Amino acid sequence: MKPKELSRKSPAHKSFSVSQHILPRFLNIWHYHEEYELVYIHKSAGTKFIGDSISKFEPGDLVLIGSKLPHLWLNNEECSVRSNLIAEAWVIHFHPSCLGKDFFYLPEMKKIQNMLTQARVGLEILGEVKSKIIKTLSFLIDINSDEYDKIVKFLNILKLITDTPDKKKLSSLSFIDSHANLSGSRLDTVYEYVFNNFKDEISLDQIASLANMNSTSFSRYFKQTTNKTFTTFLNEVRIGFACRLIVEHGEMDIAEIGFESGYNNLSNFNKQFKKITDKTPSEYYRSYSTSES
Repeated sequence: MKPKELSRKSPAHKSFSVSQHILPRFLNIWHYHEEYELVYIHKSAGTKFIGDSISKFEPGDLVLIGSKLPHLWLNNEECSVRSNLIAEAWVIHFHPSCLGKDFFYLPEMKKIQNMLTQARVGLEILGEVKSKIIKTLSFLIDINSDEYDKIVKFLNILKLITDTPDKKKLSSLSFIDSHANLSGSRLDTVYEYVFNNFKDEISLDQIASLANMNSTSFSRYFKQTTNKTFTTFLNEVRIGFACRLIVEHGEMDIAEIGFESGYNNLSNFNKQFKKITDKTPSEYYRSYSTSES
């Protein structure tokens, strides 16, 4: 599937857009857009792909996605099977120049501009500040709220994100730089295919053909542009998914988790898991359980 550059432009009479998405599942497309995106997950759970970061998402998560940063929200399978489950997110989209071309470059906006620069890799907002931001988001969603007050509340949200130390960077800069240079390129097709088919066997020849290259040329190209081999990337995607299964379904057999993540060989699954996380699957589950208790 061809990745998409989507438009998230605000209506002509709005500086930024605020929406409440209530759907059977989130948009299952590896995509990016020029607008920044602040997402609060109200309902649903699954795996989020932000650049080259792969981690679970759940109700209460709050993420700021930078301009042109590729991302995908992949719901748990039961969200597609059980009709009584829904995916709900509160979202703000805003262009870098939504309040004027140079607004965020004013001296008074320097800290916010620095935060927006950091957001190019994606920021997950953590800690107590989330409740304040979510409360303000609910005000913005209210269609009866005063339009002037909405601008003030929007800036307050950006200030809260700027001031809190409780935020975590998601993607790597190397991925961002490679995507900035190669947006719309053959690599986009590769990412899209892997994110949607990582559970299946994927050969180097198969993936190289998607990029219209032979396997040797593709391997060299992928390493030069991402600073990692394709095999490493594929294993990171699979192990990221396995981590979510361990956290959400700790009762599952390790071999079953490996199989669901694209590994037919338990020994290889354990080896790759240890290599990427520095823990065995059992150690990873115990460490997560301890941190949650």
